Amino acid sequence: MAHPKRKISKTRRDKRRTHFKSVAPTLSTDSTTGEVHERHHAHEVDNVIYYRGKVLFEKPQRASAKNQ
Repeated sequence: MAHPKRKISKTRRDKRRTHFKSVAPTLSTDSTTGEVHERHHAHEVDNVIYYRGKVLFEKPQRASAKNQ
């Protein structure tokens, strides 16, 4: 197994790692609801889940504790 002949300093190591950057997620506007959401992800608006402008799933309305 190969071993380094000399110790690599923290500065040299950190210079190499400067290229690893986090990228902000790409956002889109839904054509039917107008909501801004993350691309390629489903999003929820008023208990309805949309994906690519189409209704994917509707959550049933929960009865509140005051009505029982």
